[in-house]
Amino acid sequence: MRTLLLLLALAAGCAWGQMKFTSEQLLQFVKSSLRLKHRDDQMANYLKKVLLTEQLPPGQIEELLASGMGPKTYDQLRLLAEASAKLPPPKASTRPADQPVAALIPPPTEAEQRKLIEELREYALNYDKGLPDFLCTQVTRRFYDPAGLEYWVAADTITAKLSYFQRKEEKKILFVNNQYKDIDWDKLGGATSTGEFGDMLREIFEARSDTAFQWERWGTLRKHRAHVIRYQVPQSRSRWAIQYEKTMSVTPGYTGLIYADAKSGMILRVTLEALDLPASFPIQVARNMLDYDYTEIAGSTFLLPLRAEVRMREGRLLIRNDIEFRNYRKFGADTSISFDTPDALDSEMFKEGSITKDVPKEDGSKPRKP
Repeated sequence: MRTLLLLLALAAGCAWGQMKFTSEQLLQFVKSSLRLKHRDDQMANYLKKVLLTEQLPPGQIEELLASGMGPKTYDQLRLLAEASAKLPPPKASTRPADQPVAALIPPPTEAEQRKLIEELREYALNYDKGLPDFLCTQVTRRFYDPAGLEYWVAADTITAKLSYFQRKEEKKILFVNNQYKDIDWDKLGGATSTGEFGDMLREIFEARSDTAFQWERWGTLRKHRAHVIRYQVPQSRSRWAIQYEKTMSVTPGYTGLIYADAKSGMILRVTLEALDLPASFPIQVARNMLDYDYTEIAGSTFLLPLRAEVRMREGRLLIRNDIEFRNYRKFGADTSISFDTPDALDSEMFKEGSITKDVPKEDGSKPRKP
């Protein structure tokens, strides 16, 4: 009954304004929502309506992480914790004495965190040097939503042959909506992206970017336990250019998260979000998320881009590109290979898992091969 009342109270808060919660009520709400398998984005949207009446101690957020909370919910709880820092401390917990607290994985020490950042820097700056020459199929599925409510409408599907030779990337469009098209990639209209094969990582970690790094939490991606590190690049050092209809361009500062495999030290995901876009620029929001996965080419295993998701907002109009990199093979062996458009990957592959439930005992990480 308590769960039902809490959910009804939340619905009322969403309809009529902010809902006041104690830290204990917030804890119980999130746990109830996790048991009911509410989506991460739904929970995050609900939490935007919450107003805390007391401090939210950081230990409570870590306890919720161990329960399987998603990254969007985590971000909202972190904002709530920051906003409540000057409020009175919470009263004594009403949790029954026999209710166990989830076992947490301790964070690395400050010295270990500094060492991790330097190892990731070396990895990122040398990432493209270790890549082989290869071919793959790049499939870009573009969507839009004129109402801004994430009711997505499919715009088109672009299939291209991507060649990576001597650390240079070249794309040739083969099909648009499964119909053969002879169009230059640079002349393709609409939103596109580049830089997935090393540029993005290198620019984050280069010394001239003056990037600030901070270890934030543990995470899980595709059954790999991962360090989640927040970073920020100031606008004065940024080289991330965002173009609008190839007539306007800005170079904003940006922030994001890096997910690094705790066992192999390899980067599994990097996200970017533009900061302080000029009010005069038509794009108000720009985000990018790039996932890497282990891929075999000619008998050796490499960590290569698997999927990117690009999102932008212009007024109420939302734009989303889902970009997949499929069918990797050695460069020069394409004479008898078809570049058909494969089915989309299962979206479940890209959801962040629980740090306590979704990682095998041996972590499940594959060793890095030379």
